[in-house]
Amino acid sequence: MEITPEVSERLSKLQQKFSAMGQDINAYLDGLLYADYLTYWDYIHLDTLLSLQSPKTHFPDEEIFIMYHQITELYFKLTLHECKQIARHPALTSSFFVERLKRINAYFTALVSSFDIMVDGMDKSQFLKFRMSLLPASGFQSGQYRMIEIYATDFIRLVDKSKREELKESTIEQQFEYIYWKYGASELSTGKQTLTLQQFIAKYAAKFLQLAKDNVHTNFAALYRKLVKEGQDVTALEEEMRKLDLFVNVEWPLSHYKSAVRYLEKDPVDIAATGGTNWQKYLPPRFQKRIFFPFLWSEALIEEWGKTWVMNVLKSYKQIEKID
Repeated sequence: MEITPEVSERLSKLQQKFSAMGQDINAYLDGLLYADYLTYWDYIHLDTLLSLQSPKTHFPDEEIFIMYHQITELYFKLTLHECKQIARHPALTSSFFVERLKRINAYFTALVSSFDIMVDGMDKSQFLKFRMSLLPASGFQSGQYRMIEIYATDFIRLVDKSKREELKESTIEQQFEYIYWKYGASELSTGKQTLTLQQFIAKYAAKFLQLAKDNVHTNFAALYRKLVKEGQDVTALEEEMRKLDLFVNVEWPLSHYKSAVRYLEKDPVDIAATGGTNWQKYLPPRFQKRIFFPFLWSEALIEEWGKTWVMNVLKSYKQIEKID
């Protein structure tokens, strides 16, 4: 076979590359010669991926439950991949920020639009049985979701709304004691932390605190303020930030609320299936007022945060109950 100028040029560049590292190009060419061809299934570890579902009961729909949560966590990992690029960029521009936020918003578009799999894609009688075999585990325990929140906003915005003003000058450790999601996993009757919450804090607290400290000046809200101060055009950025705020703090939690209404609303005893989390007070945004970027919203919109959506969900399911 003729060695074309193009091939010769590439070999020369490879020679320079490996010589600079004190390596022998012939060894690498031998490795390329003897290596097997790459396959799709090996590249993405397909067999391993498809073996990661281990139901705890015999109910068929439990596999749907497992796989959907695994898919969710992969989307969260994609989101965190973009968050890190934004936070660690050495010379962040508004255009780079916008491009990465568009990716994140695309991931949440897929997540929100797919949640009907959880709402209508499982048999209710099966769910209420197999779910009890999974206690105290809960989707509440998604550490990646909490990390997305920390990357997105000033940590004080994640403190329960009743404590934000009081703790706005406090340390991150003090603020963490009153982070909003702790109130969503406390026993309804006593206010004590559920086992679900105790497990979660034991595993992730140190990681969350370190991430919050590392991103005091590089969370999305702080970076936005920096770009404004630099005089960069943030018009497109503000649009994507609003979308993210709505996805994470309204549409995603309310998708869960819709599912909870579907499976749990009829019988208060069934609340145990959430691991003891108080979903009726924890999920609706109008109670928590979780807003990453309040400076991008009017007072009227903040006051009505998520309220219309919740009312529509309750209304639609009451209509379904009448038909049933």
